This record gives sequence, structure tokens and C-alpha cells, in this order.
Amino acid sequence: MPNLKVIIGDITTLAVDAIVNAANSKLAGGGGVDGAIHRAAGPQLLEDCLQLGGCPTGEAKLTKGYQLPAKYVIHAVGPIWQDGLHHEAELLACCYRRSLEIALEHQVTSIAFPAISCGIYRFPLEQGAKIAVTEVCSFLEQNQAPAEVTFACFNQQVYNAFAGALEDQNYQ
Repeated sequence: MPNLKVIIGDITTLAVDAIVNAANSKLAGGGGVDGAIHRAAGPQLLEDCLQLGGCPTGEAKLTKGYQLPAKYVIHAVGPIWQDGLHHEAELLACCYRRSLEIALEHQVTSIAFPAISCGIYRFPLEQGAKIAVTEVCSFLEQNQAPAEVTFACFNQQVYNAFAGALEDQNYQ
């Protein structure tokens, strides 16, 4: 059975096969976790991203990890929260699902996710955590891979939301 865990930590320092970047649709770097990943990976990451031609909301694309400990970066474009009536929940669920599909295609055995859209994109944290955990658990029940999934939380509040969602999910 795959291992799921929630930690407080810097996703750019994790020695996993792939980290997921909460990217913008231009894949051009930005603030928050996106900016941190681009800074840690080095300039080649941006060069790769610019060759991909952007990425629509709800989708994901893969690049190398360059100077990161992770072999790959999966760039997932989460929705900007408006009011919950513009398919934000569905689009966020798609981000996690597509990221895991890409991971499976590239034989990724360990992956780390940030709280996609729950920072500067203002997606409600509790709802975002529940969607993330539900999608990951559902995917793992059908695929049994990746073997290790980490939710890397940048502070205690995010950790509490993800740990609570994982506990509520009662993943076995």
C-alpha cells in the first residue's frame, strides 16, 4: 500500500523523484512555491518551461528538476479562487489527478505536493486540502503508485488542514 504523509517543510529540499509546482498558466515562474522552485532549480528550469507553451488551468506538464534534489518537476496550474461557482473545485481536483498520471507515466515512485491554489490563488484551505487528499487517495486505490506521496506544507495551519483531511479520509 502506498505511503501518504504530511510534513511541514520546504518542498525544494525534498529528495523525491518528483515535486509538484503550483505553477501559473504561462509556466514563467512567479511568487510563492513557484518562485521558490524556480530559484532552487536554476535558470534551466525557466528555459524548459518556456518551451512548453504554457499550460491550461487544471492541467500539468513535466520538466527535469535540474539543481533540485528531485529528478522531475510537475507543473500543475491550479485555479484562482473566485467564488466557488466557476468550477474551481473540479479544476483543482484535475491538477492532482493529472500530476499523478504524469508521475505514473514516468515511473515516479515518490512525489511531493504543495497546497496547490491555497496560497496567493486564495482557494479555501480546508476545502483545498480535502480535494487534494481525496484525489490522491482515490488515485492510489486504483494504481498503487507512486509508492510514497508527501504533502509538503509551508506552515502549521496548512499542515493541520492536510493532516485533518488525511485523517478524515481514513486512508488504509
